[in-house]
Amino acid sequence: MAARTKARRYAFEILFEADQRNASPAEVLLRRGKPQGEELAEYPHAVRIIQGVDEHRERIDELLATYAVGWTLDRMPAVDLIVLRIGAFELLWADDVPDGVALSEAVALATDFSTEESPKFVNGLLSRLQELKPSLSL
Repeated sequence: MAARTKARRYAFEILFEADQRNASPAEVLLRRGKPQGEELAEYPHAVRIIQGVDEHRERIDELLATYAVGWTLDRMPAVDLIVLRIGAFELLWADDVPDGVALSEAVALATDFSTEESPKFVNGLLSRLQELKPSLSL
């Protein structure tokens, strides 16, 4: 598994735990401590994702709520919402991550951690954001 894929998974774990515990991602990171050994290589990218999602969460959620046809954020499964936040952050603010990579990695997270229908939903919503990216004010 590639280092950045591992970083996304680590970021997903931290953001999901923070969401479930109603804690800040920084608190969860601090409580867990820095990973050791092989996991340390992807730690900087994971922290960047965690901090980026936290910093842009209000705008990310606004965009997701606006373009998720037939879904409110409250109705979305928690796993899907975290995956969408990560994908939206990488798609819209991480200039060094190609759009296709941001989408495919988010779909992979949804495939591994959510329901059978989730990958299609994640792909559809993030693809819509990708289409609108040039016109979005961030």
